[in-house]
Amino acid sequence: MGTVLKGVSRVRWHELKHAYGSAADVPGVLSRIAWGDAGASEAALSDLALWIGELAVFDATVAAVPFLWDLAVTETVNSRAGVIGLLQTILEHGNPPQPKVQLEAHQAVLSRRATADQLTHDSDPVVRAAAQNLLAGIDSHLSESCCRV
Repeated sequence: MGTVLKGVSRVRWHELKHAYGSAADVPGVLSRIAWGDAGASEAALSDLALWIGELAVFDATVAAVPFLWDLAVTETVNSRAGVIGLLQTILEHGNPPQPKVQLEAHQAVLSRRATADQLTHDSDPVVRAAAQNLLAGIDSHLSESCCRV
């Protein structure tokens, strides 16, 4: 899969869950985000957002976040601003019955604050704006479970 999604095949996706069940389909969706044209990339991103972030966060969310960060900084990805928006959505959502998963998902986003800062200087103004919003979210993140770390 090249360097963009390097390591995605090493994740045991079939053992992970997202909002609708098995996360075995996540690598294919990540690939469509990475290499699809604008329409395909946006549609795949919309699907992924429903699966791993908009309703709640899951163990598949934790596994996907490092790949989302890689997609956000890869200039050939058509939906980078949307990927950054998904990272912010993940940071804003939780999973109260599974506080450990929530903590891990949030920490996966928070751990790359420097990358978000780097993206605020991107040549694409839409990416810059999304990164500024994410950076503000990171800096003001007050999730009780995350503050206990």
